[in-house]
Amino acid sequence: MKSLLALSMLFCALTLSAQKVDKRYFELRIYYTYPGRMDALLSRFENHTTKIFEKHGMENIGYWLPVEGNQEVLYYILAYPNKEARDKSWTAFSSDPEWKQVQAKSEESGKIVDSVASVFMNASDIMPKIKPGSGKNRVFELRTYTCLPGRLPNLITRFKDHTVKLFEKHGMENIVYFTTVEKDGSQPKLVYLLAHKSKDDAKKSWDAFRSDPVWVEARDASEKDGKIVEKVESVYLTPTGFSKIK
Repeated sequence: MKSLLALSMLFCALTLSAQKVDKRYFELRIYYTYPGRMDALLSRFENHTTKIFEKHGMENIGYWLPVEGNQEVLYYILAYPNKEARDKSWTAFSSDPEWKQVQAKSEESGKIVDSVASVFMNASDIMPKIKPGSGKNRVFELRTYTCLPGRLPNLITRFKDHTVKLFEKHGMENIVYFTTVEKDGSQPKLVYLLAHKSKDDAKKSWDAFRSDPVWVEARDASEKDGKIVEKVESVYLTPTGFSKIK
């Protein structure tokens, strides 16, 4: 009887653990606007697009602009129940008379969006749920890691066992972690979002993190069979006024 109860409790614990990972399908979209048209794009999103997205089952997660560099770029993340729902939602959105009217009206002075890049993602169990939060004047950092062949599991293990804790230790707030869905079926990339008090604070945090003996030991141990990360891309972002994550 006790054995049966123990097995039942273990099953429940495993089930609850499995349920913790966010099963939604995510999309990072990057819009490059024509020169001088970012204000028109932001106005259209704030007053119309985000609401029409929700109307068609697309969940607005967050919207950001680069802190430096090209200011004609908008980054945002949407969530869907699954890939099939995503495709249906975009079909419905694109053919919605309300959207067509809004688009035509906003483009009376010329086209707004020059090109769009899209990255499909699944939530990583590094951090099962998005930590939205809100802070005054927070700066966000979007980081993308490309691993050497077959080394992504090693990177995820290192993050779960060491990195996320060390980030928090050094003042970096973990917001969300994703793995990409590559069109050619190749190894996914790790994409994650951190929050900092400022860009200057981010530099101080990264310097402290990289020189932390605990991190150095964890990194060296994880790379005893070879390097893990091939390339790291980073962009600092500031949230728009209508972003849910600020």
